[in-house]
Amino acid sequence: MTLMLVVALAAPAGAMVALAQEDWKSMENESKRMKIKETAQASFNEVMEKNPKAKELWDQSHGWAAFDNLKLAFGFSGGGGNGVAVNKKTGVHTYMKMGTVGVGLGLGAKKYQVVFLFQDEKTFNNFVEKGWQADAGASAVAGGSGAGVATGFVNGMAVYQITDKGLMAAADIAGTKYWKNDKLNQ
Repeated sequence: MTLMLVVALAAPAGAMVALAQEDWKSMENESKRMKIKETAQASFNEVMEKNPKAKELWDQSHGWAAFDNLKLAFGFSGGGGNGVAVNKKTGVHTYMKMGTVGVGLGLGAKKYQVVFLFQDEKTFNNFVEKGWQADAGASAVAGGSGAGVATGFVNGMAVYQITDKGLMAAADIAGTKYWKNDKLNQ
């Protein structure tokens, strides 16, 4: 406490303002990380509760990721969101972003969550370090109504989408890109 007071008294006023701004940004980023973690964990829990096959895949997986997304459509569609990838072995959380764009007839907004399970370390690390882009044929692999239909990993991933209607089967994630959020991983 005394050391802080001495440093504060010796520091120029501009340095104190810069320090206060840095502390504020740090607290703001921590608040964002906590909200992302909370939303991701709730989405992950919902998938585990509603799909017994997902629990089996989880037991075999190296890690998982969950994202919260808002997609808007008005002729063109676009959206974005935030999420976190979690290494099951180390517990390390990597904060990420997602963005989506598309063309087609549509009007409105759709809020949904996407949960990924990663079969192995290589697939997980590629997703986190290099990002990932769902191509035109990509779809979520949840099984019929999320009711335990047998599914497995496809290209090292199992993907589940949750909407206001619940866990979706073959939900479209095409045109979506995922990448690290440099600001929140500092």
